Amino acid sequence: MKLHLTLFVAGETPRSEAAVRNVERLRGLQGDVHISLEVVDVLRDPERAETARVMATPTLIREVPTPPRRVTGDLDDLRRVMAVLGLHPLPAQHTKED
Repeated sequence: MKLHLTLFVAGETPRSEAAVRNVERLRGLQGDVHISLEVVDVLRDPERAETARVMATPTLIREVPTPPRRVTGDLDDLRRVMAVLGLHPLPAQHTKED
């Protein structure tokens, strides 16, 4: 399975950095799935955010496979993020950062 994710963040803030770390953790836990990730800073590329209809950050969008799915806000709950994205569920010990 292949996934393409786009993560929209607002600047280089602790919240943006946490969102990137959480998505990277998710990628590492999905060994059988090839996940490509593009990070878009809405402050540097507001047109891209407008085109994608991103109203809040962080927003994670699964672009491929279609139809697109999105998660907005806190990405700490990996179980919720994975459910929305249609990924394999994780055991409870992997859902929150230690």
